Amino acid sequence: MEFTDSYGRNINYLRLSVTDRCNMRCVYCMPAEGVQLCSHNDVLSYEELLQIARAAVANGIEKIRVTGGEPLVRKGIIYFLQQLAAISGLKQLVLTTNGLALPEMAAELRRAGVQRLNISLDSLQPDTFAAITRGADLKRVLAGIQAAEQAGFPVKINMVVMRGINDTEILDFAALTLERQITVRFIEYMPSLRSEDWQSRVVSGESILEQIGQRYSFTTEGRDGLAGPARGFRINGAAGQIGIITAVSGHFCEDCNRIRVTSSGRVRGCLFSDDGLDLKPYLASGDQDGLEAALRRVVACKPRQHELAGEEQNYSTFAMAAIGG
Repeated sequence: MEFTDSYGRNINYLRLSVTDRCNMRCVYCMPAEGVQLCSHNDVLSYEELLQIARAAVANGIEKIRVTGGEPLVRKGIIYFLQQLAAISGLKQLVLTTNGLALPEMAAELRRAGVQRLNISLDSLQPDTFAAITRGADLKRVLAGIQAAEQAGFPVKINMVVMRGINDTEILDFAALTLERQITVRFIEYMPSLRSEDWQSRVVSGESILEQIGQRYSFTTEGRDGLAGPARGFRINGAAGQIGIITAVSGHFCEDCNRIRVTSSGRVRGCLFSDDGLDLKPYLASGDQDGLEAALRRVVACKPRQHELAGEEQNYSTFAMAAIGG
């Protein structure tokens, strides 16, 4: 069975948030004062999250990315990931993390069945990193990346490029791929918090590529059917790859293959759409058929493109940590 939306897109990728809590406070992810967290009773149990995952896979989802907040702050996450990995029909289980817990947990995650890690890292300069994250320790994250590589993970590093903050480090990040089999993905700054000057922070994907091209020659890489929105490239002779995600300057909506479920049980067809459906009533009643039908309805109503692609940006402000990024 396949999830196919009204525009003929095959929806085979679920982003599943397990918590809205995070041990960082990144400036593009949440406001300085923090966010209103879900109560313990509002966050789905692991069994409820597994119900959703099984229903999604039964209808054609082949890849699940576990997100937060920061997923590794939730107790019991390793056992939950083991159960996810065991779902028949699931082809890829991946996880996005800020890396702080990886020095201790990378090997456990590998044994649990996680196949890939995406690690958020927006600066290689300690002071800049501390400013972006509002106080996190860069050395700790770098140690986490090393632990992930030692555990055998294919590692992707996600860098949100922000003009005037970390855009001078683009070539430093690109150089990480020269000798190491990692992927560095440059992500355009997205205005989830709707700050007044957000456009001034955006460095377009084409500008990023142009800057890299002034130092290195590179070629285009292909992408598989379960891939996310990044366009892939490889610097000639490099061990790893680079990727560009152009959510603002060149939206990728025509190829979007994703839906997302928040830790409180709301399924959304698009990050920048306020439309969605609460799955809790189906979970509470044990109505698996109703749950699967609800997921199909959200896929069927998935918008053609996100609100950033139009002249009027009619979406509500939100913290990435509350949605699952």
